[in-house]
Amino acid sequence: MSTMTSSGAPRRLPDISSRAFEHPADRTALTAMRSVPGFDQLIRAASSMLRERQYRLVYLSSAVRVGERQFPDLHELIGDVCDVLDAPVRPEVYVYNDPEPNAMTLGIDRPFIAISSGQYELNDHDERRFVLGHEIGHAMSGHALYQSLLQHLLNLIGAFGWLPGGALGMRAIVAALREWQRKAELSGDRAGLLATQDLDAALRAHMKMAGGAHLDRIDPGAFLEQAAEYESSGDLRDGVLKLLNTERTTHPFAVVRAAELTRWAASEEYRAIVEDGVYPRRADDQSANFGDTAREAARTYRRRIDESTDPLVTTVRNVGTSVGSAVGNTAASVQDWFARRGQPNDRPSEQPPSDTSRPDGPASGSTDDIFEWFERTRRTDDPPQDPPPRPT
Repeated sequence: MSTMTSSGAPRRLPDISSRAFEHPADRTALTAMRSVPGFDQLIRAASSMLRERQYRLVYLSSAVRVGERQFPDLHELIGDVCDVLDAPVRPEVYVYNDPEPNAMTLGIDRPFIAISSGQYELNDHDERRFVLGHEIGHAMSGHALYQSLLQHLLNLIGAFGWLPGGALGMRAIVAALREWQRKAELSGDRAGLLATQDLDAALRAHMKMAGGAHLDRIDPGAFLEQAAEYESSGDLRDGVLKLLNTERTTHPFAVVRAAELTRWAASEEYRAIVEDGVYPRRADDQSANFGDTAREAARTYRRRIDESTDPLVTTVRNVGTSVGSAVGNTAASVQDWFARRGQPNDRPSEQPPSDTSRPDGPASGSTDDIFEWFERTRRTDDPPQDPPPRPT
């Protein structure tokens, strides 16, 4: 799947905001932090603790800096990626000697990208474009800045982990921070896809991260079938084990990333960006509203929950449906009982009916009902009516 121009080059996306490719959970967290006056300046000041200048000197002295005479292919690629994504700053790129595939974005004021020799050798030209686009996405979103906050908090949590009863609470905080970190990686994948606008290249990069360079022995269709099986197979125990397996990871698993990116590539949001040039602009970043961002994120998760085949999510959803239906039907029965008591010709029973199987009772509350109710109460000055039953 490719959306390149007739010349074979990816379509340029002038003034594109990082909000265009940020995962909803990542975007909500970033918008909330950006909305706090002076927050960025505070974290920038605190980042001196991470010795950013020292890190750059380490790579300058021990790795190869990409330029016209050193890794000229990467030098040209980083220029192309910055042009397509209209990146405000072109970061330096370093290649360091390590057989393990890896790439990272470091620094805040002067972000730079470090790519291992193993990553370079693993990827072809188009896959390297995806990797560089992924890292440029991190730089444009300011993830390095907020990763600094994450590191500070993790250090603080480690210092207080010895407190009685603190271990479980601290573990929950770390799990939440790691979850945001994983969503930030999905944002980077989306930026990489926009940089290359070639889903096949992006999938190849993920397949190689999972199984090595032997693409002649890996089938994209079968690889995505793995992702579907991972999400839907098993029972409630498997759903819990998935949470335990990912709790301490900084990146989503390769098959999950491939499935997430494939899903986004098929969305109207992605098509609007690359085909119609409709996307959030950096010029409007200051007016981005946290409430609107949070509501959009909630709607996205609502759709994902409704469509999910994960055994844990399905179990929770089915339980919610049964409870919501029971509550709704019971409320209808009680309401009908009180209505009959107000009629002179009707002799009420001593107790309200407990039958919850009335065929004419209201349906269980759906997520659509919830959001319609909130939107309605937000638009009017009238006092809100009782909300519908809790969503499944």
